[in-house]
Amino acid sequence: MLTHRSRLWVYGLLLAGWGIILGWQITEHQRVSDAARAELRNRAKDISNTVGIVLRSQRRFGVISKERIEPALAGLVRPDELSAVALLNAAGDVVASAPTNSDLHVKAALRQPELWEADSVTIMNLVDLGSTVSPDTDNTNPPIVLSRENFTRNGETNRPPQEREFRPPPDGTNATGEFQSGTNRNRGSRGGDGDRRSRFGRPPWMSEAEFRTMIEKQGVHSFLIVLSTHTVQEATRRDLWLRFVIIAFTTLSVAGFILAWRNILKSAELQIRLVRASEMNSHLKEMNLAAAGLAHETRNPLNIIRGLAQMISKHADTSAETRQRSVEIVNEADRVAAQLNEFINYSRPREVRRATVQLNTVANEVVRALTYDIEEKKISLQITGDALAIQSDEQLLRQVMFNLLLNAVQAVGERGQIEVRITKSGSTAVILEVADDGPGVPADQRVEIFKPYFTTTQKGTGLGLAVVQQICLAHGWEIRCEGNAPRGARFKITGMTLVSP
Repeated sequence: MLTHRSRLWVYGLLLAGWGIILGWQITEHQRVSDAARAELRNRAKDISNTVGIVLRSQRRFGVISKERIEPALAGLVRPDELSAVALLNAAGDVVASAPTNSDLHVKAALRQPELWEADSVTIMNLVDLGSTVSPDTDNTNPPIVLSRENFTRNGETNRPPQEREFRPPPDGTNATGEFQSGTNRNRGSRGGDGDRRSRFGRPPWMSEAEFRTMIEKQGVHSFLIVLSTHTVQEATRRDLWLRFVIIAFTTLSVAGFILAWRNILKSAELQIRLVRASEMNSHLKEMNLAAAGLAHETRNPLNIIRGLAQMISKHADTSAETRQRSVEIVNEADRVAAQLNEFINYSRPREVRRATVQLNTVANEVVRALTYDIEEKKISLQITGDALAIQSDEQLLRQVMFNLLLNAVQAVGERGQIEVRITKSGSTAVILEVADDGPGVPADQRVEIFKPYFTTTQKGTGLGLAVVQQICLAHGWEIRCEGNAPRGARFKITGMTLVSP
């Protein structure tokens, strides 16, 4: 049998296992969430490469038309995937975006590489145009995005930028490049020795300073993309439900194991108690048989003493005092003999031999046996109810009625009233009641009164009602003591089964 400390160890191990599984599920859920975010980052890299391809395809000698790049970027936008794309200059201002009216958190994205929000994530990417572009790279001439207005100045032709061509300078020259429109060609001025040369053409209407300013404002330095976190949330939600189910099943399993363990321990303890109770019951049976035999053997010398006392009391030469003492001896011997008879009757095994018995007939026979006591106290006794038959051992039923009626006769005073009620309850049940108008039984003693040697009268042995309860239990009946308004006691036997005529 496990001790209390051993049980605590078992419960502690179970709870520790549950905690390990809980921590494992939390870790796995975090791993799945991180994997979903990593997958979204890889998707962002793919989109970055696509944006780079778009920029390279739309670039003409370092200049990109805004009217062409924005529709191309808009073609990348997908519902529930890519929400927005924006090209930024070195200062973090938006040069071109798709959609054009998107609300971008540029300043917040510049402070951190990833900005995770409720339904989206903003990721900052540097433009890859075939070479790595970073803040440490000497990127004096990044690609620039020019709108339609940037291509005209001071009466310059308003032809669409698609009709203009930017050409790089010839190889081996120091020219900065040329801008050709129609048949007119204007060459740009040459730079001095040691000047850094532009990698693409400068519009002829712009000075070098103006062109540098245009690069700072319209030059593409980096871009950001806004991705929907719908896939991350969906994967996280599905995994969270899965972890919740696993944890719920684990909790139920641990709780069920603990309950089963407790039931096993209780069953083991109950079996041990049953074995001990069986051993004690066997010992009590042996003591009961020995006590019954002792009581039976005690009656013989007791009868001899009673007989000698009667002879002494009837002798002619016996004095009055001796005769009085002899009568007291006879009375005490009768009282002890009655107790011995009750004890032997109580300790006798109850073997029920069932037969069909008429309740009214048995009640009338018991009343006739108590006629002397009833007439002596002028008691009014009535038997009410229908003539009903039940399955019972007739001798044991007779003893039950005799003890109940004898207790009622002893409890009531002169001209008292006793009633035996035999009623039918339902279709097959029968109720037997014995009621009197005596002093009654206090409510706190109505259960104790059926215990052996518990009595409320001076002449009682305390075994009569114990024998009645023993016989009722042997038949499968139930007996209760209740109050009988306005006064008295009522003993009610239920559980009798009606025998159809």
